[in-house]
Amino acid sequence: MDVPVTRPRKHWTRRALIAAGGTLAAGGAAFAGFGAFARTAAPWFWERYQKERVRSIGPAPHRPDPKAWPDRGLFAAWLGHATVLVKIDGFTLITDPQFSDYAGIHVGPLFSLGFKRLVEPALRIEDLPPLDLILMSHAHMDHWDTKSLHRLKSKRTAVVTAAKTADLLNPRRYASVTEIGWDQRTRVGPAEIRAFEVRHWGARLRHDTWRGYNGYVIEAAGRRILFGGDTAYTRHFASVRTSRPFDLAIMPIGCYDPWHSNHCNPEEAWQMGQMARAERYLPIHHQTFLLSNEPLLEPIERFLEAARGENTLVPIQGIGQEWRYG
Repeated sequence: MDVPVTRPRKHWTRRALIAAGGTLAAGGAAFAGFGAFARTAAPWFWERYQKERVRSIGPAPHRPDPKAWPDRGLFAAWLGHATVLVKIDGFTLITDPQFSDYAGIHVGPLFSLGFKRLVEPALRIEDLPPLDLILMSHAHMDHWDTKSLHRLKSKRTAVVTAAKTADLLNPRRYASVTEIGWDQRTRVGPAEIRAFEVRHWGARLRHDTWRGYNGYVIEAAGRRILFGGDTAYTRHFASVRTSRPFDLAIMPIGCYDPWHSNHCNPEEAWQMGQMARAERYLPIHHQTFLLSNEPLLEPIERFLEAARGENTLVPIQGIGQEWRYG
């Protein structure tokens, strides 16, 4: 299925830089070449990158313990940005794994150019339990980290990703790699994965605008999980509403100032979860990278206000917190 996409602007805005990179070319010459380009085309980015190089990355405020999760029940932990570890009756998945110090371009093992983390991931890759599924929403480099995906390769782990993005992976490294477009479904073990339309765009480089971008419904062992990926406000969330509520909605709430055309604000994230009939929320896409202008804690503060102070509806509010249901 051909997936329509929203084309980003032709000039190099912050949004375009977030989407760019990953596999330009190997070697220091490519890295230096992009650095020269950044100094000329996006001096604000280069100035900030130079300052961030000397800034230390703080520790995650909380640390989950997935080894203590039994094989019965629903568990979730927010590891940072859009990376969430979920276990449903022994089936373990991770969303948009991002464990690198930089969301950006990696050239060899020593050089990275991009946005630097504020805090470390709540778990290291070597501390993760064995994964049954890696679920990828789209190819932007703050969601699709090539270095993390390379380290997570395993013949026991399946990957489900958006349409026309699998070429960024080596399928031989995983148990399987499956692309799905909007309203398509696939099954991995006991889990059924359905993709649905969100309002974003999928290009990794400036011109590969054919790439897809998804939200997902995950159903397993009688549980329903909603993963919003990255999205602006859209009524498409109503399309996944059924008589059975979502046990957990993983919703992006940051990067809306000034990128509101492609990123929802906290109130809109709440409204979309209500459209889908979510019972509880895990807000993501905040507190990890400085990708936009809103104050660091504003997204979660506004989201809790939208929840009218019902903190039990938002059991995870900080990086590293974990939650058990059932």
